[in-house]
Amino acid sequence: MFFFPVSKVFWLIAEPVTVLVLVAGVGVALAFTRWARTGRRLSALAILGLLLILFTPVGVALLRPLENRFPPPPADLPAPTGIIVLGGGLEEAKSEARGQTILSEDGIRLIAALQLARRYPTARLIFTGGAGNFLEQAPAEAIGVRKFWLDLGGPAGRMTFEARSRNTWENALFTRDLVKPQPGETWLLVTSAWHMPRAMGIFRRRGFQVTAYPVAYRTYGDDRDWLPVSASDRISTLDLAIREWIGLLAYRLTHKTNALFPAP
Repeated sequence: MFFFPVSKVFWLIAEPVTVLVLVAGVGVALAFTRWARTGRRLSALAILGLLLILFTPVGVALLRPLENRFPPPPADLPAPTGIIVLGGGLEEAKSEARGQTILSEDGIRLIAALQLARRYPTARLIFTGGAGNFLEQAPAEAIGVRKFWLDLGGPAGRMTFEARSRNTWENALFTRDLVKPQPGETWLLVTSAWHMPRAMGIFRRRGFQVTAYPVAYRTYGDDRDWLPVSASDRISTLDLAIREWIGLLAYRLTHKTNALFPAP
């Protein structure tokens, strides 16, 4: 009951840069007290942490194992029963405010799903995603995705939408209940590569066997990942990686997955 709001509020203060800035602030405040030495140490620790984030590829080093965990299925994969697309590709609140479709950095999930639906003309196309933003009111993401797919010529007769889920655990639960998978069926799971280990672990925990179809890679997977990039890129990459590793740990500790780092 409390997992969803706690998970959303936690990350507002747990982002690495936010934590380091808070630590630095505490250190500066302590510098004017009898604990000045402790304050200097905290400030120095925070500065070292910020330097590590801004000038080393630590974020990429943490993100690449997530993205490489589940490889894409072979090109000659037999036609699946259906294609399940997890929410997170559409900025629903911004889309409503601006009156047009605004995709997130993971919007390729929605494009890849349409490509798969055209490759497999008999497969069902399932989107699962409600309103997952805890702080702002927004319509269910499924509403915007339905319009987006129809505008792009999506197969209306094969599309089904689940609009109640707020996180990956609920994606798996409500989608399983919606499609009622049968033994011998093949279901593709489309989500971002960095999110795939946790998603696969959750679907397995729910007894829903799916085949990973990772998309929306943030890393190259080769030596280019270690080239210099902007500070903002390093921060966003680290935030994403830390968030997902914490998510894997939290879902394991709450028995929402059977493994800390689910594998193929």
